[in-house]
Amino acid sequence: MAQQHHLDFSTRAVHVGNEVDKETGAIRRPITMANSYALPYDPTDMNWSSADGNLYTRNGGANQKYLQEKLSSLEGGEDCVVLASGVAALSGLFFSLLQTGDHVIFSSVTYIAVYRLLNELFNNKFNVETTIVDTSDLEAVKAAIRPNTKLIHIETPGNPTLSISNIEEIAKIAHQNGALLSVDNTFASPYNQRPIELGADFVVESLTKYINGHGDAMGGAIIGKKEYLDIIRAQAQVNLGGTISPFNAWLIMRGAVTLPLRMQRHNDNALRIARWLEKQPEISFVAYPGLESNKGYEIAEKQMINGFGGVLSFGLKADHDTHNRFVQNLNIITSAVSLGHDESLIVFLGENDERQYLYPEEFHNGFFRFSVGIEDADDLIEDLRQALQYTGLQ
Repeated sequence: MAQQHHLDFSTRAVHVGNEVDKETGAIRRPITMANSYALPYDPTDMNWSSADGNLYTRNGGANQKYLQEKLSSLEGGEDCVVLASGVAALSGLFFSLLQTGDHVIFSSVTYIAVYRLLNELFNNKFNVETTIVDTSDLEAVKAAIRPNTKLIHIETPGNPTLSISNIEEIAKIAHQNGALLSVDNTFASPYNQRPIELGADFVVESLTKYINGHGDAMGGAIIGKKEYLDIIRAQAQVNLGGTISPFNAWLIMRGAVTLPLRMQRHNDNALRIARWLEKQPEISFVAYPGLESNKGYEIAEKQMINGFGGVLSFGLKADHDTHNRFVQNLNIITSAVSLGHDESLIVFLGENDERQYLYPEEFHNGFFRFSVGIEDADDLIEDLRQALQYTGLQ
């Protein structure tokens, strides 16, 4: 099935990338677990590093290609490369685009791997210049531009403070200065936010999170123009070998079908819980872009088209150990990393995070990152309430 952009997002989530299997008549694409494909009669003039056609699964497999078709449609991009994890996608993007002497601006609130890659590894290994900027401040972004700025990389909402950056305006700044813009869209998903439609050159998704949605597969994707994606595919996939397994690609393809339904539930639950937490006297702060009290609310309301996502952060008016005891008293909500699962996940981030200096002051005494699942909202609120009670906070 072609991408058919005239169809609704929900219809494309079900149908794009899927066709009736010609051999068996199955109405779902099968898992093709082969690592090699049949060669033509005379293979001697073939490019063994080509990603065109089916040759060798490191160069691209059938299930990966079906998933890429779906994701490029959902994100509104020309092309897509799916890799083994979200970090493989991030590192693949940076490795393929950046050269010694280039300059990168990146958000002060990002996934830890971005901080490691751009603040440490690319500086030390490849002499790529990097500047950490509060990208919610457009004037700070403008001030950080240099003649050699090649890329601006932002994450919005940002992990873990839920900070909001204005995609459309930063895209203008980047393009006026000959730079490219990449956006990590993991917290929003393409259901809630489509950065390419707002002017971004690249979207990065950790498919492990909302797009898969079931906590059982890892993957990452880069979506953008084919001229750049061909370079990324050749370098990050074929030559660095960051290829996704056929089974994980198939699992994520399956999960993506219900993305619109799940995301709406995540959106609704998280907004309701954020509003409830904001009213509790034991809570020191709540960070969620769907709250009108949030600094980024007006921009988020404009660029997040269907909702504000399923992740929020909050703190307690309590010491370090009390935060841990609160988590131990939860019965439904699970203490675990990751996000975007069907089940609710919470993680306590203490005062010793090396990036604490980059966060707003209210985060400095430790806080929770809470990935709200698709359970009943009343049950989740009751779980939070009883944990506050049995921790001695009520």
